[in-house]
Amino acid sequence: MTHAESALPAAPARVAALSYFFPAHNEEANLEGLVQEALAALPALADRFEIIAVDDGSRDRTPQIADRLAADNPDLVRVVHHPINLGYGAALRSGFRAARYELVAFTDGDRQFRVADLGRLTARLASADAPDAVVGFRIRRADPVIRRLYARVYKLANRTLFGLRVRDVDCACKLFRREALAGLRVESGGAFFSAELLIKARAAGRNVVEVGVDHYPRTAGSPTGAKPSVVWRAVRDFWGLRLRLWASRERALGRGSTIVG
Repeated sequence: MTHAESALPAAPARVAALSYFFPAHNEEANLEGLVQEALAALPALADRFEIIAVDDGSRDRTPQIADRLAADNPDLVRVVHHPINLGYGAALRSGFRAARYELVAFTDGDRQFRVADLGRLTARLASADAPDAVVGFRIRRADPVIRRLYARVYKLANRTLFGLRVRDVDCACKLFRREALAGLRVESGGAFFSAELLIKARAAGRNVVEVGVDHYPRTAGSPTGAKPSVVWRAVRDFWGLRLRLWASRERALGRGSTIVG
C-alpha cells in the first residue's frame, strides 16, 4: 500500500539508531563532502548511527578516499568494496546487508540530496500509522530534460504494468524498517532494483508512504543513469519480472537474493 504525502517539511523525529549508506561509483569529487555532511547532520537525527560507503568498483580515487575516511572515523564510518562495477542495485543490496541497525536509510553518492532531509522521513515514520517504509519524491527534479522524460515514461510503465502507484520510483532518498525488509527478495542488480523492491514490498502488504524532499543539481562527477547500457539492463529486468509474474506470481516473488540477512 502506498500513500503520497504533503511536500511540506515536517520537524525531524529523533530515532534511537540509524544506518545510513550510499552507493558510490567514481565519486571521488563528492565522497569526502558527503561523509562530512553526514557526520554533521546525523547526530541531530539519531542517538546512534553508522555511515556506510559502498564503493561499486570505482576506477578513480573513491576507494582510497573512502578507506581514509573510515580510518579517520572508525566508530562511525565503514566501507564496502566491490572489486568490479556490479551495478546500482547490487550496490544498494550491499548497503542494506551491511547495515546493523533497525532503521536503514540511503541516498545516492552524488550529493543531490541533503542528509539532513532524512529527518523528514524519520518524522513520517514516527506517525501514528507506523509505516514500514518512507520514500521520498523530488519536489522539483534538478536533472536534465532527458532524465526527466525517462522518469515519466518509467513511472507510467510501472504504474500500468505493476500497479505501482509511487510518485517518484527512483528517488534515492528512502528509509526502511529492517523488519519490513525481512523475507523480501530482489533479483535486479541494476537500476530496476528500487522499483522491484517497492513492487515486492507492496505485494507483501508492507505500508509504504511518501514525503517530498528537495533535489539539487549535481555539481561534480558524471551521472551514469541515462547510459544506454544502464537503461537496457533496467528494461530487461523490468520485463523479466513482468513476464515471470504473469507465469507464476508466487515463484516470481520468491526469486532473487534477500535484502537483509
